[in-house]
Amino acid sequence: MVKISNYAMRKNKEGKSFTALELQGDVELVQSSQTGKFYATAKRCSISSTFSEEEAKTLIGKQFPGRIERAICEEYNYIIKETGVEIQLCHTYVYNPEESSAVVPMKLSAYAKLAEV
Repeated sequence: MVKISNYAMRKNKEGKSFTALELQGDVELVQSSQTGKFYATAKRCSISSTFSEEEAKTLIGKQFPGRIERAICEEYNYIIKETGVEIQLCHTYVYNPEESSAVVPMKLSAYAKLAEV
């Protein structure tokens, strides 16, 4: 399950504002590579939306099927907020629905057959 944990107002390359929904996955227990101790965390990512800021506020806490997965990407620098340390990463996190509800587009020839009926 994935939960909408927050939202953020962002701008695209053309400067147009849009609402991004921040998603959070299930809690996971991870072992620290430095201390060997376990800590609780959750994967997070954001997705763009067509919702207004007011609509996005009402969606916080809503859960739906899917998971957040790690995906390889180009290397980039990231600053850890708590420590201010800059590190280099080559992964990001993306939403993946467990059951895709995507609409499969029909081919143009299928539309022509529907028009004949």
